[in-house]
Amino acid sequence: MSLPAARSSDASSRRRRPAEHTHDLPSESDPKLCDNPEQIHNQLCRDPQSTDSLSSHMSICPALCTTKCMPEHACPNRRACDDSWEEIQRKRTIRAENEVEANKLVNNYRFGFRKWKSHVTARPFEVRSEVVKELYSELNVIKTHPGRLITCGNVAYVLLFGWWVSLAYSFVGLLMFLTVTGVPHGKLCWKLSCYFLWPFGKSIHEVGNPLRRCCEQAPDCECNIRGTEDISPILLPSPTEGPIAALPGRPPHTAYWHRFSTYIWLLLGYPPLVVIHFLACFLSWILVFTIPVFKMNARTLCVILLLPPEDVSVSTCSERKHPVYETRALLCCYHAANWYYYKYTIDGINVFAVNLLPLVIVAIVVGYIDRENQFASSNVKFAIAICSIIPLSYYIGMGIASISAQSNFAVGAVVNATFGSITELTFYITALLRGHREANPCLQEVVKAALTGTLLGCILFIPGICMIIGGLRHSEQRFNSRSTGVSSALLFISVGGVFAPTLFSKAYGNLVCDACTNSPAGNGTNSSQFVCHNCHYDLSNGTLFHNHVEPLVYTVCALLPAAYIIGLIFTLKTHSHIYDIQVGEGQVTGQPGAVVHWSRWRSLLILIMATVLTSACADLATEHIQPILNQPNISQYFIGVTVLAMIPEIPEIVNGIQFALQNNISLSLEVGSCIAVQVCMLQIPILVIFNACYDVGFVLLFSDIHLWASIFSVILVNYIFMDGKSDYFQGTALVVVYLILLALYFFAPSPPGC
Repeated sequence: MSLPAARSSDASSRRRRPAEHTHDLPSESDPKLCDNPEQIHNQLCRDPQSTDSLSSHMSICPALCTTKCMPEHACPNRRACDDSWEEIQRKRTIRAENEVEANKLVNNYRFGFRKWKSHVTARPFEVRSEVVKELYSELNVIKTHPGRLITCGNVAYVLLFGWWVSLAYSFVGLLMFLTVTGVPHGKLCWKLSCYFLWPFGKSIHEVGNPLRRCCEQAPDCECNIRGTEDISPILLPSPTEGPIAALPGRPPHTAYWHRFSTYIWLLLGYPPLVVIHFLACFLSWILVFTIPVFKMNARTLCVILLLPPEDVSVSTCSERKHPVYETRALLCCYHAANWYYYKYTIDGINVFAVNLLPLVIVAIVVGYIDRENQFASSNVKFAIAICSIIPLSYYIGMGIASISAQSNFAVGAVVNATFGSITELTFYITALLRGHREANPCLQEVVKAALTGTLLGCILFIPGICMIIGGLRHSEQRFNSRSTGVSSALLFISVGGVFAPTLFSKAYGNLVCDACTNSPAGNGTNSSQFVCHNCHYDLSNGTLFHNHVEPLVYTVCALLPAAYIIGLIFTLKTHSHIYDIQVGEGQVTGQPGAVVHWSRWRSLLILIMATVLTSACADLATEHIQPILNQPNISQYFIGVTVLAMIPEIPEIVNGIQFALQNNISLSLEVGSCIAVQVCMLQIPILVIFNACYDVGFVLLFSDIHLWASIFSVILVNYIFMDGKSDYFQGTALVVVYLILLALYFFAPSPPGC
């Protein structure tokens, strides 16, 4: 039996093998091991005897047959090793918490589906790492060993928050002392003034009812005196014991809301502290990494300041001032900053997307109310409008991933094809409509520059930056070159089809130049030469354009979506073994009925709302873009290929980087390729169809700089992807080429007539 046949048979047998009998197979007992070649190489290098059983390991995990840690003679068949590596790249066993997450992970590997990193279901809190659990703590857990308290984050807290919050409490405390009746609250404010200046290692407790005698003798006693059902005589003092003496300074128990001092506090002391804490909450939440400061201020404002002052005790976390009274920890903070808060989510939405969402409201309110630019200039409005597209793009991506994970393949494919490009298409169509209404041909050139910039960014920048970051962490990463070859072939087809009308017009069009002057030659002869400006190919010839160029454009725009559909059928139906992504038996670890962040109807509603808001923000951006385009030192090409092209793709760039950090460079490369293919095969044909239905003057003819930059980029990236390996050097090459092209666009003159 030949080696490939044996390997195929063994792979089939592994799929049928029950999960409980696979503990001896590293590829199935630890799916992540086979997906991570570096771990396999290291394990093999540490065990020299592993080379003796290489042939048996090849059927288990083909990635074991590599050249990293074994000599060439150790591999019985070099070609078989290469084929085995291709097989391990194609066959991946996914580990997921539940079925919905498994569907999302499978969709990430499917061609034409948007790649999404974040979870679409709520993960069980008990199975998460200690680092993540710390992010969601309520700052009311006292630690025995808190670690170092003098850190850069804590010192930064004193400089950014601590001094002025402490100063505010000092002034409020002085004010409460002047009222006489508010003296208890004044003492509390002075205690909190010292606390907020340096809260680390200190705790705030609520002092409650007296403890039992057993608890007084043993402070760790877990008896409960609050229970109403326990009425045994042990709760009553014995005749010889007598009642427990009250703590010094503790007034007789009076209902807190029946005191006159309470309302003096609520009228004079509490309102200024509300302003102070709201400001501290806002600043700490915007900074993201200082969210513990937000929690500390919010808990103080909503809980501590509304308690009776005699019930609030401030001490170090190791102290226990009132051993004869019940105490409940209210606040205990050890660190003001945590760099892992970039993972913090609210209802499945990343905290950065939550913080950027108010930009949408600001952009719409300022843009549509301040028509005369009295409160904000056009430059400011453009910046706010274009940045507000970032969170909307994130919400659209989350909605697409949620619907696809909860639906079948057909629904997921339709949703990805329709809403996957909705952000870019909304901006392009809005710009073309405004350019047509204002008779401004520059906006059409800006749209073409944005299309080309998206293509270049997805071909060069996104793969390049992911290769650099992933290579710096994992040295060398490997990917499925066969699946990447499908995307590369579609890129060749799409770029060739998009720029075919441009090549045709240059071959058969007439070169027309404006402002030609006859100047004498400088060599002393009587000959003269013509100096011409604004040369371009004339398409006003109705015979050439209407009879030749326009039919070619429509033909190309009909063929490109057909090629996209064929690519979907090829990769997802007839040749799905190229990806061969499956959820192994027993790998879905969660319980059935997972809690989904967004249901299908909620996701659809958010998609529609985000699309409408994106349209409004795009309209504002195109309305106020003209002052940006009129800048004399910046080419309009440069603005189109950078700002307008890449800002909507920031969520995709972040997803690609996260995949690369997890040593999944295949998905990082597919992020850029998927967008680039959709630009050429879906977005551009839709724009042409829209122009055919409502003539806005959009012609699928690009300038020379767009033509040659795109063709060169596609050739380069296909050369880089040939060997199926990536490292930071290859990524640097792609990013450097991208920056060179940006410099080319920066120094290029603006389009004719702009």
